[in-house]
Amino acid sequence: MSDERLDVRKTYKLFIGGAFPRSESGRSYVVESHDGAFLANAAWASRKDVRDAVTAARAALPGWSRATAYNRGQVLYRVAEVLEDRREQFVAAVRHAEGTTQRSASRQVDGAIDRWVWYAGWADKLAQVAGASNPVAGPYFNFSVPEPTGVIGLVAPTDSVLLGLVSVLAPVLAAANTAVVVADERRPLAAVTLAEVLATSDVPGGVVNVLTGPAGELVEVLAAHRDVDGLDLAGADDELAASAEAAGATNIKRIARPARDPHWSRDPGTERLLRFVETKTVWHPIGV
Repeated sequence: MSDERLDVRKTYKLFIGGAFPRSESGRSYVVESHDGAFLANAAWASRKDVRDAVTAARAALPGWSRATAYNRGQVLYRVAEVLEDRREQFVAAVRHAEGTTQRSASRQVDGAIDRWVWYAGWADKLAQVAGASNPVAGPYFNFSVPEPTGVIGLVAPTDSVLLGLVSVLAPVLAAANTAVVVADERRPLAAVTLAEVLATSDVPGGVVNVLTGPAGELVEVLAAHRDVDGLDLAGADDELAASAEAAGATNIKRIARPARDPHWSRDPGTERLLRFVETKTVWHPIGV
């Protein structure tokens, strides 16, 4: 028997509703490393795939948002545990995508895992920071309570394939939203590998959905979709951001503009955590 083996070339599928379907279009495209070597094939998502992903995210929203904050934090922490177990795989993915050194890739992966843990810890603390008991002139209690915006579309950053993605996705989930992610077209493998982690963790199906393919075809459809409540354009260029903002304006969704000089390795603070949070004010009479 020959010791030589044929290459087993992987075709990554989409991640929708907790499953890995092929693109409705039936198309795929080649993903190459920074130096032009073949890495894998990725699914080329269609408009129908965008709609399916939004439907899955909407269906998952009630269960995810109504879970206790403690439970959401535990689920997100489990993702970090699986990321740690697959650390070397992600280091290799970052190196192939960005052409960086082993040390730099390791630092980015470690930062992504630590950041996921950080946001997981915020899940049951957000209400104390963003909420309040307000003074009123009358026999009433008045509370401000943070609530999720809803289904959030995310354009993955193009300058940091893992740490940047975690920096925009984890806070959306910690705040009890669900997400549809448009991965970086040229370097999607970290995103789709993260989808495999989510599928083998305790994250309910549909809470995160990952689409691969040309952002120019997918983002405007996502922005115009009336069942999408918010859009983070972190990885969009100026032209794509302008068209997405115009499409999103037709249904008045909350839109976060592209990140400028984000320095994803810096302390993230709570700005992104509060970006897709609404404040509900509740009045309740004081009993006698």
